[in-house]
Amino acid sequence: MAKKPIKAPAAMCRVPQDRQEAVNMIAGIGAAQRERELLKMEMDEQITALREKYDAVMAPFVETIKSLSQGVHIWAESHRDELTQGGKTKTANLMTGEVRWRTTPPSVKAVRVKEAIEELKARHLAERFIRTKEEINKEAILADPAAVEGMKWLSISQSEDFVIVPFETSLEEVA
Repeated sequence: MAKKPIKAPAAMCRVPQDRQEAVNMIAGIGAAQRERELLKMEMDEQITALREKYDAVMAPFVETIKSLSQGVHIWAESHRDELTQGGKTKTANLMTGEVRWRTTPPSVKAVRVKEAIEELKARHLAERFIRTKEEINKEAILADPAAVEGMKWLSISQSEDFVIVPFETSLEEVA
């Protein structure tokens, strides 16, 4: 059974018939982009105003949550043995909710990386605790493409993009 060739659907867009029509279409792209940006700015202003309005309304609740949480934390710490059955559990059920103590996983933080690496080297711990990353130097290959020509697992590619850049016109506001 022969497979039918797959045909691409016809482009459903207007194609300019001459240079002037292409110029006009590019101008239309620019106008549409400017309108889109104006609408986006208007939307951002409305979102900012709405966020500010609700931030102000929510502020007392944020402060209440913060204050109540601090109080419960202080109380729970002072009653920790009782709540955790002498340290057997890390969670206590208080009918309206739980309090939990969770230990985060250990993490390493290097405040000054360069100095930390030097200290590890000085202590002869470089092989155990310093990683050496092996990677292809793409910049060097691009500087000397002839050296890698014909390699099976390396290739240099380049493509051409089609870009339309409508000329910008400054938007003026009339007061």
